[in-house]
Amino acid sequence: MSKIQRHVPEYLQISTAIRERIERGDLAPGEEVPSVRAIAAEWEVSAATAQRVLGALRDAGLVETRPGRSSVVRHPTAGGPRQRFETMSRTGRIYAPGEYARIVSAEVVGAPEQVRDALSLGTRQAIRRVRVRYNASDEPVSASTSWFDADLSDVAPALLVADRITMGTPAYIASTTGRVLRSASDRYTARAATSEDAAALGCKLGEPVMAAENIIYDQNGLPVEFGESVVLAGRWSSYYSYQF
Repeated sequence: MSKIQRHVPEYLQISTAIRERIERGDLAPGEEVPSVRAIAAEWEVSAATAQRVLGALRDAGLVETRPGRSSVVRHPTAGGPRQRFETMSRTGRIYAPGEYARIVSAEVVGAPEQVRDALSLGTRQAIRRVRVRYNASDEPVSASTSWFDADLSDVAPALLVADRITMGTPAYIASTTGRVLRSASDRYTARAATSEDAAALGCKLGEPVMAAENIIYDQNGLPVEFGESVVLAGRWSSYYSYQF
């Protein structure tokens, strides 16, 4: 029987525990999540609280209830930068079970103005890594570009290899440079797909997409990475938990 901490809302503790099971892969996409009766029995809470747990998981885009069936784990949609890093910190994986990514290119290029400003590059060049993320059905979910100061290639040469960094980019940067990623700022914009978006995601030019930009900072508050990502409408979700 699972234990409840009384100083935190019951439904929030339980929904967080079930979310962690989903993110670890203990509950796979399409698999049934605990029912109202099972939640009430396991956690010794009321049916109303158990209903609220499932509602919170639905609101977070993690489960769905189908007519005539119990609630099941949704097939993953792309989250924003915050969700990806939260998942990585809890599970050690940046992608949901069944998802994978391909590094399309990794090269040193001249940096656009917004990248120079975000990373304080001045006239220096930048490393550009382009990634496409796929779901378990091999459908493109998102496309993203990560930018780094080209000077990092001297100590972190894997950034210039068009292949996944198996230990994860944050851990790799920390191990090679001593710069630990500590904080980030994100910006989201709804816009029309560009020709580059259409080529990466297989969508139509002008189709609605959600675009995100984020800057990741090290333990000293200095920018390490500037990221750009784009996902199709209907394949993006964001969740936040609040206490009142």
